[in-house]
Amino acid sequence: MTREADPQVVRRSVLGVEMDEEECRTLAGIMQVTELEDGEALVNEGDVDHHLYLLAEGRMRAENILDGKNSTLYEVRVGEVAGTRAFVDGTPRRATLRAVGGATLYVLEPGDFDTLVESHPRLVYKAMRALFRMTYINLMRIDAESEQLKNYFFKAHGRY
Repeated sequence: MTREADPQVVRRSVLGVEMDEEECRTLAGIMQVTELEDGEALVNEGDVDHHLYLLAEGRMRAENILDGKNSTLYEVRVGEVAGTRAFVDGTPRRATLRAVGGATLYVLEPGDFDTLVESHPRLVYKAMRALFRMTYINLMRIDAESEQLKNYFFKAHGRY
């Protein structure tokens, strides 16, 4: 039996923030469901995979190889999406996505999403706003971390 994406999970996610019930149902209707076991990689760094992944249940880790060892870049939380850059611009994956203790993901194929442009333009607009908002939040987080690191190295603005 194939599991279907739950529109309520989409509604509670970063993608569904501005969407109404019908839009969430429509988006969920074109998403596939993938389940992973603990430690299983969804995609690997360097893969050509343009899907957008919404973490519906469990935990995921974005990681890459640094000095021959896996280095955690980010812990993906339920309701967040991963793979925004590859989904939008079609470039290879910059990180490996790995399940921590098992995970359920909703998978959005770019081609399926594109079919909504004509039939549901407001849904597409709201989804793209959500992706932009999330990218902006990530940039602001990275900027703050960079500022803290700079302050640490130059012994400025704090007790070091």
